[in-house]
Amino acid sequence: MRITLIGTGNMGTPMAANIARGGFELTLYDADRARAAAVAAQVGGRAAADLADAARCDVCITMLPTGAIVREVLTAADAGAFLAHAARGTVVVDMSSSEPLGTQATGRLLAARGVDMVDAPVSGGVARAVDATLAIMIGSDSDAAVERARPVLAVLGQRLFRVGRLGAGHAMKAANNFVAAAGYAAAAEALAIGRRFGLEPAMMIDIMNVSTGRSFVTEVVMKEHVLTGRYATGFTLGLLAKDVGIAAALGEELGVDAPLTRLTRERWNLARERVGGERDHSAALLAWFGPLEQEERR
Repeated sequence: MRITLIGTGNMGTPMAANIARGGFELTLYDADRARAAAVAAQVGGRAAADLADAARCDVCITMLPTGAIVREVLTAADAGAFLAHAARGTVVVDMSSSEPLGTQATGRLLAARGVDMVDAPVSGGVARAVDATLAIMIGSDSDAAVERARPVLAVLGQRLFRVGRLGAGHAMKAANNFVAAAGYAAAAEALAIGRRFGLEPAMMIDIMNVSTGRSFVTEVVMKEHVLTGRYATGFTLGLLAKDVGIAAALGEELGVDAPLTRLTRERWNLARERVGGERDHSAALLAWFGPLEQEERR
C-alpha cells in the first residue's frame, strides 16, 4: 500500500517512522521541503517532489496545524495539484485537530472528485506517537474508506475508536482536549491558591495523585513538566487553545449552553497572548500566575 504523509512536525515525524516500519511504501511531503527530505532519509521513505507527486498514493495522511491548512493543501495549493492528480478511490485521512464542520465541508470537496475522506485525530502526544500507542478517533461517511485506511492506522495506534460520521472524530478530539484544558486550568488555580496559603506545590500534586483530583494533568503534565520546570510535553499552547476554541465554537454552533467551554477558551486565549502560542502548553500556568517558586506565601 502506498502511503503519503503530509506534515513532518513533532507528531508527523514519529508517525512516519512507524508507517515505514510497518512495511508500507512511504512518501513524505511538507511545506519545508528540506525537513521532509531529512525525515524521509531518517525513516526510510522518500520525499515528494511536489503535491502532484504526493497525490500518487492509496492513502494520504495529513498531520497539519489546522483544518483550514488541510483544506488549502488538499484542494487549493499549487493550483489544486493534489486533488487534480489524486486517483478516484484515494482515501484522505486527516489526523490533525480540525474543526468538525470544516472537515465535512472539505470532505464534500474531495468527494466531488471521487476521493474519500476519513477524520482520525489522535490522543497521546509525542511519546505515544513514538511507541505507536496512540488512541485514534475515527469518523467517516464511508465504511469502505475506513477499512482501506485501517491497516495503516493500526501501525500508528493501539486503540482505534469508530465514533461516527465524517467530522465525529474531530468533534471527539475537541471534546477530549477541552476536558484536558479545563483540568489543567483547575489544577493551576488550585496550586495558586494553595501556595498563597503556604502549601508546597509538589506536596499538593502528590496528594491529588492519590485522591479524587487525580488525572492525566496532575500525574503527567503537572508532576513531570510544571513542577520540574521542563515544560516539554511536545504539544504547544497555541494548538491546545485552538482545540478548546473548536469545542466552544461547536457548542455555540449547535446551540448548546456550555459556559465552561467559553470560560476555558478565554483562559487559554489569555495564556497564548501572554506567553506565545509556540510555548509548550504546560507553561500556561506561567501566564496566569507566574513561576510557582516566586509566590509570596502567607
